[in-house]
Amino acid sequence: MNKVFRALNDQTRREILKLLKEKDLSAGEIAEAFQISKPSISHHLDILSQADLVTSEKKGQFVIYSLNTTVLDDILEWIITLKT
Repeated sequence: MNKVFRALNDQTRREILKLLKEKDLSAGEIAEAFQISKPSISHHLDILSQADLVTSEKKGQFVIYSLNTTVLDDILEWIITLKT
């Protein structure tokens, strides 16, 4: 769970998750939405992947990233148990 909170602690990574909420995207498509370098986007995607917040699938020459809501569901469930 620490990796998830570390991943969510960055505004760029939260924005990437918002983009992936709308649809699956390649790293290049994600990079187009930001004014930072492609290696920086790759770094952010790697952190999100390590936290299992995104999944990736190779399609031809592209890697397509998707939002993994399962981890978010687990976190929400944990937070709810703290509140009740």
